[in-house]
Amino acid sequence: MGERRWRKDVARTGGRTPRGGGLRRLLPGYPADVTSPTSQQLYRFLEDRFTCAQACTECARACAVRASLVDPDGSEDQERVRRLGIMCAEACDATCRVLSEENQRDEEGIRARVDWCRSVCLECARAFDRHPGAESAAASCRACADACADFLELLG
Repeated sequence: MGERRWRKDVARTGGRTPRGGGLRRLLPGYPADVTSPTSQQLYRFLEDRFTCAQACTECARACAVRASLVDPDGSEDQERVRRLGIMCAEACDATCRVLSEENQRDEEGIRARVDWCRSVCLECARAFDRHPGAESAAASCRACADACADFLELLG
């Protein structure tokens, strides 16, 4: 009920939060010391979230392709690279899904997922660096790790 009223008031005021109690008046239980973000902050948050999700998608694709090119019956080092590629693809895919879900509001869960993705991508990039022909996959992993780090910085 409160959120519906808030949406109407925001629509009526052209995107600005209404006066006279703001979100606290419209959403009971909203903490008094928390203010609503500016439209510029919200835009940056959404833009960085999308950039991170997009980098995760590209990295997942590159890692899956690279892992499929490694001989499953190869050396122990090749097996490690293949497994890291698969794990990185899965981590990136899962992170992209979390970032793409509009109803995901658990900030700590998002932060943990993005940080996990960042660390897996860096580890995978280091593994790909040691294998000829994997340079573009390593670059995708680093780009994803950078996008995750930027998003984590924005989250604070």
